[in-house]
Amino acid sequence: QVQLVESGGGLVQAGSSLRLSCAYSERTRSAQAMGWFRQAPGKEREFVAAISRSGIGTPYADSVKGRFTISRDNAKNTVYLQMNSLKPEDTAVYYCAAGPYSTTSPDPYHYWGQGTQVTVSS
Repeated sequence: QVQLVESGGGLVQAGSSLRLSCAYSERTRSAQAMGWFRQAPGKEREFVAAISRSGIGTPYADSVKGRFTISRDNAKNTVYLQMNSLKPEDTAVYYCAAGPYSTTSPDPYHYWGQGTQVTVSS
């Protein structure tokens, strides 16, 4: 039922780095885009980054530009989110998603992972 599995979250201090990974199944191999979203308690789900099937198109949220980098390895069915210079406001559950095209909206994404918790202390 679950098509994607995130890993790599944890508790870290501000200024440190984490790399999230998302392994996806055969059903999502032909997806045209992968995205990362996050949600903190009491807040709406927020777009973080996305990547096209080719890996060329990589939109980012303004809040993470220059700090986060999204990448993918299609042969390994894996997408990554490298997070540097982490801030307490980055604390959230991070979800990966697969869909037909790159977009900042979560609506077109058909497949979602279970999420991984990222907590950044001051």
